[in-house]
Amino acid sequence: MKECKKALVLLNMGGARNKDELEMFLTNMFNDKNILTIKSDFFRSLIAKFIVSSRKDSAWKNYEEIGNRSPINPLTEKLVSKLNDEFEDICVVQVMRYTPPFASEVVKELEKKKVKEVILFPMYPQYSTTTTKSSVEDFIEYSKRKFHIEVIEPFYKNRIFNEAIIDTIKNSVENYKEYNLIFSAHGLPQKIVDKGDPYEKQINEHVDILSKILEEYNIDFKSISLAYQSKVGPMKWLEPSLDSELTKYRNQKVLIYPIAFLIDNSETDFELSIEYKEEADKIGVLDYKVCKCLNSDEKFIKAIKDIIKDK
Repeated sequence: MKECKKALVLLNMGGARNKDELEMFLTNMFNDKNILTIKSDFFRSLIAKFIVSSRKDSAWKNYEEIGNRSPINPLTEKLVSKLNDEFEDICVVQVMRYTPPFASEVVKELEKKKVKEVILFPMYPQYSTTTTKSSVEDFIEYSKRKFHIEVIEPFYKNRIFNEAIIDTIKNSVENYKEYNLIFSAHGLPQKIVDKGDPYEKQINEHVDILSKILEEYNIDFKSISLAYQSKVGPMKWLEPSLDSELTKYRNQKVLIYPIAFLIDNSETDFELSIEYKEEADKIGVLDYKVCKCLNSDEKFIKAIKDIIKDK
């Protein structure tokens, strides 16, 4: 890493590189008080152990279908490398919440480089206590006031960022009018939203913004809708679920855009591209396509530079 006084830190959840890291990912995630909102650390730990032991083998089978690792790691490394080429006086690094590189390691690295100012860039366009809050709190806890820290606010309204999304969407199919566009967001238990989490509101606003830009560019899909993926357990989650939304499109074509993700990961490469495609095939969807995330797209890099320009 080059020497610099300011660092841009990309915050994300992480992903497993092997089976041991998958167990690490699940253990750290379910021990996160922002995920399992149980006040007692002891009882949260017990529940986490039970969930991990019951899910890790089936979860690994999913990873085996996408090459035995999450794509999030090499894709983020590529983005970090490109961003470092863009900045002369800012070091760009990544911190993952549940797998390496952890905040504790990166803080030590930044200290060695005599970094004084840190810009935290949560890789979540919309705010949630389960993602943004968790990642930001984790870094701040380990930084122990060693740096002056600025935190990037939710950036789903940024025009350049949204144009990068529109470019991805319009390059994914040839005849828009033949396709129903579904913005798929990672789901949340309804009780988290009921406690004041702004995620659902911001997701709805983001869909509205993107729909208006599509209209500006005369990109007319057969329909545009929002659905939520990744529901687990018996409790009520945000609706409509993606599997129920897909039932509307028998004998029709569907394009999915993963609106809550910036970097491809197991939820996009396995869940959306394999698991939900199997559901779509059973329903009788004629054609089912999933857009790639922005990853290290040049316009996304331009958007990041625009988002942090005043920091």
